[in-house]
Order: sequence, then structure tokens, then C-alpha cells
Amino acid sequence: QMQLVESGGGLVQAGGSLRVSCTASGRTLRVYHMGWFRQAPGKPREFVAAISSSGDSTYYADSIKGRFTISRNNAINTAYLDMNSLKTEDTAVYYCAVAVGGSLTSGQNYLFWGQGTQVTVSS
Repeated sequence: QMQLVESGGGLVQAGGSLRVSCTASGRTLRVYHMGWFRQAPGKPREFVAAISSSGDSTYYADSIKGRFTISRNNAINTAYLDMNSLKTEDTAVYYCAVAVGGSLTSGQNYLFWGQGTQVTVSS
């Protein structure tokens, strides 16, 4: 099975930037889509961004559109989420996940999940 490990989380001031990474290992699929979700304290998990297997298509939640950028490097089975102009409301545990089909904005379609990395935005 695939294992997903997130890294790069930490503490950043509002208005700052941060890059989180997700690396897949184990028995990786040849073709798979990747997405980022987050969960803030007391709130349900929500979709953040997704990218198709080739990297040709991207999808973003309205709340972060224009501020975050998702990308991937298939040679090293890694996806990235570049977060800019961070707000305190972006504070959450960020999860990476893998899907093979369906709507990529729905967590229901993801087969594998990482353990998450904490992103804290302070004011």
C-alpha cells in the first residue's frame, strides 16, 4: 500500500508564507491524483486543493484561491502546497491524500491519507 508523509508545517505569522510537502512511498500507483485537506479545531475536514496525476489540472477551494498553489513532482512522488498571504483562519492540520478518480474536491474519493502536519498562523 501507499504511505503518505507530510512535512514542512510549523508556525508562521499572518501574511507570511509556508510550503508543505507530501511524499508517497511504498507500493506507489503509476497514475494517481493528489489533494490537500485541512481540519481546524472544532471544524470538519475541508477540501483545500487538488492536482491531477499529470499536473495539468488543479482545483482550489474558494477560501484559498489566489493565495495557495498546488504542484507535484512525479519523479519523486511528491506534492507541494505553497501557501502565501496566510491568515489566522488557515490554522489547521493539513492532510495529503491520494485518489484515483471521482470528484477531487470530495474526501470521499481519496483512498490513502497521511498523518497530517500542523500549520499555525499567528497574529
